[in-house]
Amino acid sequence: MLKFGQKIVKYRIAILIISVLLLIPSAFGFLATRINYDILYYLPKDIETMKGQDVLMDDFGKGAYGIFLCKDLSTADTIKIAKKVEKVDHVAEVICFDEMTEGSIPKEMLPESVREIINAKDGKGSVMFIFFDDTTSSDETMKAIEDIRDVADGQCLLSSMAAVVEDTKVLVQEQTPIYTVIAVALALIVLMLAMDSYIVPILFLIQIGMTIIYNLGTNFIKGEISFITMALVAILQLGVTMDYSIFLYHSYKEQCEHYDNKKEAMANAIAATITSVTGSSLTTIAGFLAMCFMTFTLGLDMGIVMAKGVVMGVVGCVTILPSMILVFDGLIKKTQHRVIHIPTARISSFITKFYPVIAVVLLLLWIPAIIGYKKMNVYYKLDSSLPDSLESVQANKELEKNYDMSSVSMILIRSDMSSKDTKEMIDKINEVEGVQFALGMDSIIGANVPEEFIPEELTSSLKSDKWKLLLVSSKYQVATDELGQQCDSISKIVKSYDNTGMLIGEGPATKDLIKITDRDFKVVSAVSIGAIFILILLVLKSVSIPVILVLVIELAIYINMGMAYYMGTTLPFIASVCVGTIQLGATVDYAILLTNRYKTERIAGKSRNEAVRIAVDTSVNSIVSSALGFFAATIGVAVYSNIDLIGSICMLLARGALLSMVIVILLLPSLLMIFDPLIIRTTRGMAGCKKRVRHYGEPVDENV
Repeated sequence: MLKFGQKIVKYRIAILIISVLLLIPSAFGFLATRINYDILYYLPKDIETMKGQDVLMDDFGKGAYGIFLCKDLSTADTIKIAKKVEKVDHVAEVICFDEMTEGSIPKEMLPESVREIINAKDGKGSVMFIFFDDTTSSDETMKAIEDIRDVADGQCLLSSMAAVVEDTKVLVQEQTPIYTVIAVALALIVLMLAMDSYIVPILFLIQIGMTIIYNLGTNFIKGEISFITMALVAILQLGVTMDYSIFLYHSYKEQCEHYDNKKEAMANAIAATITSVTGSSLTTIAGFLAMCFMTFTLGLDMGIVMAKGVVMGVVGCVTILPSMILVFDGLIKKTQHRVIHIPTARISSFITKFYPVIAVVLLLLWIPAIIGYKKMNVYYKLDSSLPDSLESVQANKELEKNYDMSSVSMILIRSDMSSKDTKEMIDKINEVEGVQFALGMDSIIGANVPEEFIPEELTSSLKSDKWKLLLVSSKYQVATDELGQQCDSISKIVKSYDNTGMLIGEGPATKDLIKITDRDFKVVSAVSIGAIFILILLVLKSVSIPVILVLVIELAIYINMGMAYYMGTTLPFIASVCVGTIQLGATVDYAILLTNRYKTERIAGKSRNEAVRIAVDTSVNSIVSSALGFFAATIGVAVYSNIDLIGSICMLLARGALLSMVIVILLLPSLLMIFDPLIIRTTRGMAGCKKRVRHYGEPVDENV
């Protein structure tokens, strides 16, 4: 490693030039990477709801769909807007009942149930169904949403998953640059307090910023990334990899005390940093990669990008940062200042004196933490994470208020099913609790409308060579238990008439999302704990220490998640898996740092109390700096972002960093004191840690 460090020092100018030049292709790669704003897109492709979407696309030429609410408009004006919407690029079909009844089907001839669907309860509006020729998350569909809103000119509202996706896109694009600046500013403040030079934190942030751009640019290889990944990658990479920069600088300062030549000191600092940071980064990488085991492939998307970012952060830390420090060494010395240090002697003395009480009190927190964790409220309804002021959210509320439609799904059945069986099936579906209407061509025409009266465009909209398409409206909201039970009942009825029939749409897809992610979260949790346990076992060469360290961080995680319940906070479904894996992977380093120092001092012949005291004294400032850096990088996003999906994750991560810090500083040393005999017997290289006289004036105790 020393030779590698010497090469970095030797070619520092070339490294800086190359690192700057690499920003150019990275910027182009970033701009060419598509951002996907549809979370349901990441469901497995082999489930029925996703297969049904393919059928809808292939056989009907339709992907996304929505309901257009026209309020306070005359029939003539509604028809005018419908005709304009039909001309919008990538609108495949518009089913406008007002337009139909003005033509071949008199409104009086329609079944009463259909007439009730057309008009709002207050008599001041009507609806039309819009189908798009591409998927919910496609750029073409989102552009069509913009154009439809322009056509409506504020007179109509579009209720659609695609509209939610479009509004999410606009919000993310507006807010991401702002809260990234906030995160950088807060991180800079923390670093200014922790470092002994005003210029060093700026160098840290430049280096980290460059590796973030590399990470974003290389996502071009994937083709696209999720908006959640895009929104969090810079923040998390900043918070997680900041420690590596701090460690390199501290190592460099330490080596400068042993070497007069700053280049030689840096070469040794790089060697020391590689050895230490590699082990530390592996736990973080393991936490991110555990997310790749989710069948809900958003985890794969996030896991790969975040893990890649950590690797690039490590590489940048031992190549770009050393080069910048050497180049700006003179400026660093001119901007030095006093560093704020926490007086740790009292903390370590308090812990070693009252460790049994501390351990009991903190371990008892498991009880309320587990209760809160199990009872915490989680939401899956995607527009719940958006501000109420958005047009898509307003449209959904209007649909629920004036049309009793909280969600609309679709049914695909064989095209050769008889009209008699279809009507019979629809009648049964209409009897299911919470169903507002089940609507197909057979039910629209009713007994009073001759088939030749049916417009050809309506026939082609609802029937293909292989399939018939039905619409089902529910008074239950997406992601509720009631809707889930309703979907089961409807699917059972459909399968009794056609075993190839499918129930598709946002409601059924969200039901699948709930089932799949519940299983995924358990798998990810087990994988991340298992992987990190093995890594700690290999690094610290102990069987007992990994159990203690994982126990400590898991307690902090459970307290963090449980607090949401006690505070009355409802969390987005993805938050628990993100926080569980990221908090474990990123903050277990605090525990490793303190434990490694305890182990070193114990092997060196120190007593249990002395080893723990030294470990606390030497680790607390580093742990606090690291935790505050992570907190600073995430809290600004949590406070600023009004996209709850992103804000909640960042709030949990910010709070989790502080909780892990406190639990590690107080509980971990207490457990090391209690389990010292077991640790000695189960840790390689500690068998020679014999009982000896304690320092600090303590009496001889043969059991210590």
